[in-house]
Amino acid sequence: MRELDRQLASVMRYQARQLVMKDKIKSTLTAIDVEKILGKPRYSNDIYKIANMPGVAVGLAWTYVGGDILFIETSLSDGKGELKLTGNLGNVMKESASTALTYLQSNAKKYKLDSILFEKKNIHIHVPEGAVPKDGPSAGVTMMSAIASALTGKRIKPFLAMTGEITLRGQVLPVGGIKEKVLAARRAGLKEIILCWQNEKDVQEIDPEFIKGIKFHYVKTMSQVLELALVG
Repeated sequence: MRELDRQLASVMRYQARQLVMKDKIKSTLTAIDVEKILGKPRYSNDIYKIANMPGVAVGLAWTYVGGDILFIETSLSDGKGELKLTGNLGNVMKESASTALTYLQSNAKKYKLDSILFEKKNIHIHVPEGAVPKDGPSAGVTMMSAIASALTGKRIKPFLAMTGEITLRGQVLPVGGIKEKVLAARRAGLKEIILCWQNEKDVQEIDPEFIKGIKFHYVKTMSQVLELALVG
């Protein structure tokens, strides 16, 4: 009898919990409910409107927890042509910045850049979230675009992100982590992405439903990047 009583008591407790859960769980969820469950939104489209000024470009990064976006900011100041880098950047990322600057210096006439700027202006490149270490070659195209934007006074096309390694010969090379980077761009509300043409196969492996509404530009050269990125 005692065993039977315990079983009946267990059933009654289970039924009571079910009745409580039915009272608490809603049949529909509102935006406020979702925010309570998942937390505050991580990305906001407003940040692109605020940051849409010459010298600012949006890059895509891979992290051990998935893809992420990063802003690369470039500012000019009077000086002797020095390059300053901040934002907890690794050696490879610093080399990408130097490569981007050297390429633009050697092709100043091609892009109608005033060569005097390289001699009388210091160039400061900053990547926000300085507490987070950043490294890798994939920010090369973004850094080059940000520098060119600052030098020309032309803004980067809004809602555009990019990723790719660069060379002194003006080539754009493929990089890894494309799936994670593209999905991060999708979450952030970006509308266009510039990639190396050799990364097209990586994009094709992503479910089309996940990247609906994003326009991809596959490039081979840094000239193509600037043609797509810079607006009047």
